[in-house]
Amino acid sequence: MTNDPSRSAESASSTAGLSYRSAGVDVEAGDQLVDWLVESETKEQPRKNQIISGIGGFAAVFRASFSQYKKPCLVAATDGVGTKILLAAQSGRHGAVGQDLVAMCVNDLVCSGAEPLFFLDYYATGRLQGEQAREFLASVRAACHSVNCALIGGETAEMPGVYQPGDFDAAGFAVGVVDEDHMLGPKNVRSGDVVLGVSSSGFHSNGYSLLRKVFAQDLEAWMDRLLTPTALYVNLVLELHRAGLVKAAAHITGGGMENLPRVLPRGLELPLQDWAWPQAFVEVQDRTQMSREEMLKTLNCGVGMALVVAPENRVAVWSAIERHQFRANLLGELRPMANAEADAQVVY
Repeated sequence: MTNDPSRSAESASSTAGLSYRSAGVDVEAGDQLVDWLVESETKEQPRKNQIISGIGGFAAVFRASFSQYKKPCLVAATDGVGTKILLAAQSGRHGAVGQDLVAMCVNDLVCSGAEPLFFLDYYATGRLQGEQAREFLASVRAACHSVNCALIGGETAEMPGVYQPGDFDAAGFAVGVVDEDHMLGPKNVRSGDVVLGVSSSGFHSNGYSLLRKVFAQDLEAWMDRLLTPTALYVNLVLELHRAGLVKAAAHITGGGMENLPRVLPRGLELPLQDWAWPQAFVEVQDRTQMSREEMLKTLNCGVGMALVVAPENRVAVWSAIERHQFRANLLGELRPMANAEADAQVVY
């Protein structure tokens, strides 16, 4: 095949004057966002003494100094905020889901008893708009600070053609540390232990493919409740863990109460008791006619974290939950199953 000079000239003419910026990617805007994030950081940044190199470099460097742990284990978690992000984009409230992103990761970490160390975010959009990105990152940073977790780095991706105008997406990555001999989990749990529910702040970041359809006709009226950020449970769970008052913890996310068996040993089941659902969940059930079991297997129904505790510690844990401005509910008492080798389960 021979080259066609006329075609080459035509092609060159059609692309003359193109640049990365005119193609839709503004590198300078990204650099300005990084500069803002670095310059606006407060002196109270968590774990400042352990950050060797943070935001702005090719990779973040964190000093691994864990002298207080006999057998330190790193714990990692990653997550996003699901289709809730569509509502944030639609309403122009980008900061509404920054805390969600952090919470979905660090709430998972703390279920092993891990103390969050640092967090990285990934923010992608079709066209980077500084004010919206800053609003989002300010929310991420505030959530990190509230649980003593360093926002150590991240990535901002501008991808025209992949994302439509106004759309954006985000993912989060968290790393924590726990002593291997003091991890929370199934090995600590026994028959007769009680399970306490810690109230959610709303729908959190799960079930939004359903919720957007349920509230499609009056979405604006529900927007505030739909965009209420996911609650952060790290400080509560770590306080209880350090005091030896909790055996296991389950973050109630997608799948609802089906997250509980993940932290229970084989041969145990939880007959699930009733509790008063917040009105928003009652409204979903009224509109969808989903059964109680379907609701509990889909949404958190007012319980964002479940704690397994010894019966003698029930009162102390209940008090701590309320002191941290959450509501407590008794979800039930664990009992043995007929088959001691069967997978743990929730009985609805």
